[in-house]
Amino acid sequence: MLPRLGEGIGKVVYASQHWVVKRERTPSEILALIVVWKMVRNLERVTPGNFARRLLEHPSRQIRFLRVIVQALVLVAPRGVWFTSHAGEMWRLYRKRDKRGEGLARQRLAGTELMPEVVTFPPAKVRVGGWPGWLTVSQATERVEGTLYQRLNELAAAGRFEEMERWLTRLLETRRQGWQHGVFSIDSHLKNYGVTGDRIVLLDAGGLTNRWHEIESRLNYEDEVEQPHLQLGLGHVLHDRPDIAGRLNRRWKSVVNRDEVMRNWPNDIPA
Repeated sequence: MLPRLGEGIGKVVYASQHWVVKRERTPSEILALIVVWKMVRNLERVTPGNFARRLLEHPSRQIRFLRVIVQALVLVAPRGVWFTSHAGEMWRLYRKRDKRGEGLARQRLAGTELMPEVVTFPPAKVRVGGWPGWLTVSQATERVEGTLYQRLNELAAAGRFEEMERWLTRLLETRRQGWQHGVFSIDSHLKNYGVTGDRIVLLDAGGLTNRWHEIESRLNYEDEVEQPHLQLGLGHVLHDRPDIAGRLNRRWKSVVNRDEVMRNWPNDIPA
């Protein structure tokens, strides 16, 4: 049996020792998770401490329980009620970006060191932990050692800040390599990247784009961000190390900008 390894908005991941398989979530599951995410975000504004943030960072039984309740409401309510709401707009945007991003990853990054290895095989039925119990799969992906977010948290907790900074430098180099293949990630959260050996690989291609108006919009936003380490989710990790946060912020802004993206963008792909 393959135990459940992790989950995101659109997929649930089950793993063996070296490989993972993925289950695509249904539209009602995705919509329910978006509603739960909005609820927890609103809760974050009114609850003291880090309770809401911890719920979002570490998907738990509470989040799954809320998702099941909201999904039941989604299924019994008229489809138009949900899909014309703001949550429905977010669902359509997510599906659109996910489909386009995965297409770009297959077209431009497959076979490179930026992506985990993928193997395909005749459809086979495998037993998985939790619902639905069984999956029919024809593809498996190399299992990484963990997400970059997990690795940085572990290094910070162990006081290994020099090694942490080296991984952050590798992240910026990984982004540069992506631009050299003609793709840009507009969702650079550290949970979207995995660590395997000394490589950083892209786990979720949903944020990839090659459309320059989207890239410029993201870069304009980056120009306004004064502390990039906060948007990367490292605020609590580097709270007591403003020196590292400052170096990361300066390095990030020196790399993630229009001039640097254009310098690395391939000449045969129009920007």
